Amino acid sequence: MKKVLSAAIGLCVLGTGQNNIAAQTQPVTAAHAMVVSIHHDATDAGVEILHEGGNAVDAAVAVGFALAVVYPAAGNIGGGGFMLIRPGSGKLAHGKAHFLDYREKAPAAASANMYLDAQGNVIPKMSITGQRASGVPGTVAGLTYAEEHYGKLGLKKVMQPAIRLARDGYVLDPDIARGFHAANLSMFAASHRIFQRDGNFYNAGDTFKQPELARTLERIADNPSDFYKGKMAQEIATFEKANGGLITAQDLAAYECKERTPLVGHYRGLEVLTAPPPSSGGIVLLEILNILSGYNLSTLGPGGTESKDRSPEQVHYITEAFRRAFLDRADFLGDPDFNPAMPIAQMANLDYAAAWRKTIDPIAASPSATLKRPAGFMPEPPRIEKPIHESTQTTHFSVVDADGNAVSSTYTLNFGFGSGVTVDTLGFLLNDEMDDFASKQGVPNGFGLIQGPANAIAPGKRPLSAMTPTIVSEAPLNGHPGKLRLVLGSPGGPTIITTVANDLISVVDNHLNIQEAADAPRFHQQWMPDILQFEKSFPVDTINALKKDGYITKREAEFDEKSAGVWGDSELIAVDPKTGVLMGGHDSRHNFGKAAGY
Repeated sequence: MKKVLSAAIGLCVLGTGQNNIAAQTQPVTAAHAMVVSIHHDATDAGVEILHEGGNAVDAAVAVGFALAVVYPAAGNIGGGGFMLIRPGSGKLAHGKAHFLDYREKAPAAASANMYLDAQGNVIPKMSITGQRASGVPGTVAGLTYAEEHYGKLGLKKVMQPAIRLARDGYVLDPDIARGFHAANLSMFAASHRIFQRDGNFYNAGDTFKQPELARTLERIADNPSDFYKGKMAQEIATFEKANGGLITAQDLAAYECKERTPLVGHYRGLEVLTAPPPSSGGIVLLEILNILSGYNLSTLGPGGTESKDRSPEQVHYITEAFRRAFLDRADFLGDPDFNPAMPIAQMANLDYAAAWRKTIDPIAASPSATLKRPAGFMPEPPRIEKPIHESTQTTHFSVVDADGNAVSSTYTLNFGFGSGVTVDTLGFLLNDEMDDFASKQGVPNGFGLIQGPANAIAPGKRPLSAMTPTIVSEAPLNGHPGKLRLVLGSPGGPTIITTVANDLISVVDNHLNIQEAADAPRFHQQWMPDILQFEKSFPVDTINALKKDGYITKREAEFDEKSAGVWGDSELIAVDPKTGVLMGGHDSRHNFGKAAGY
């Protein structure tokens, strides 16, 4: 590789290249408002609410509840997540940005060693399957809080599309019908009955109705507090007790959606608004961007005027930024209510980023095991016995309304269909978010992530997340907010952070349109395990060149001919800075999603 001169200017980034995803190359455009989600019925729910006079929050709440019906692998009322709100020209959110934390919480009966056997070893799958894998759900609290404080139309109105979809049913896409064959659903009677028709499996084109869930949604619309402090809470607690779960009526009553201050950074003159802890995604994203801002990667441009593929040199520098930021994630991040002294400001320090750049070899990989943090910036990390190794089944949606108000929201059940457990009389799946804690120091979680003592299990604690809802704007001018440019986010466990980084860089620096950015092949590095991962469609010549530079590489599902070998799901919105036209990019890795507006 050739050396790249330091400069805070352009960055060329990945394009579609050899990607075999059958995708349109141009984004969907709209003059006034836009909704983008992984399921077309959920997108339509959001657009319906916008047409009826709702703002971006009204539409986002409608989409969130609709996804709980039409995308049960990740859409949910039994999980949790985050919502980032940025006001436009109207009065939304009292004129300032808000971050709603409705992440799940560990039940009061949870303990640091709850997933260990008598010999101190992790009990396989206990934190991901079955009753004891679930944290206290936060989605209902988060969506209803958003509507109460920042919506216009009221909960009953915005929940009508979801109630209708559950009551009257929706037509199953082939991929969703195949997803209902999931093994964890077959392990629990209610899930097997509802989603697998007791073994008489649904087929593509079938209409799937969920009467129990419809009644539950109606009850939430009538009285949302019933889910946490009323009869519904008692039903959930009774179900948990009867099946060996830990969630009690007291746990539900104690749950609250929290407002936290969004993180703000800058990249190439733009303002980056993103998620604070207990998301690790926002601060890791900002650290990555700070490191990369010191390189003139534009000199490594694409392989020619007709190509938008990354060069090996581009991948090298971006990977080394990923590696260093994920090291800090591992050592320091957790629930801010339990870890108030996390060094967030230090991680975002531009001088710290400059010090990290000095450790990056311009032509060779930096083995993760030998990485040394620059001295003089960070506190001593908590000690752990040895390195220890969040979920792919998350979903993201983006909304912009006619006043320029923007919502970026990511929520999850963790693994596909969460714990596999359905609360039988209420018709909704419970999460398996307890796996996002560190079950034991020195042992990997379900995604191989390194996590330190800051993310140990404790009663009432929220697990660390990689979810990274992000909104990018032009820099404020004369005290006025800058124009909206991008609404970003993705599922994908730890790959969420690197996907959002790649999408942002793709648009800002390489001038890909938002559809091209959504579909571009991805790569990921998370410090440990020390592997540079690629989607199967990533150009093989580039991967081979990186192997020669010392990287251990892995192509997703390389030897599985039936697998597309992809991850993530970018549901993105861009705003043309000259015309103000909204452009929606739906990730073509999933053919049942949709970008739509008016």
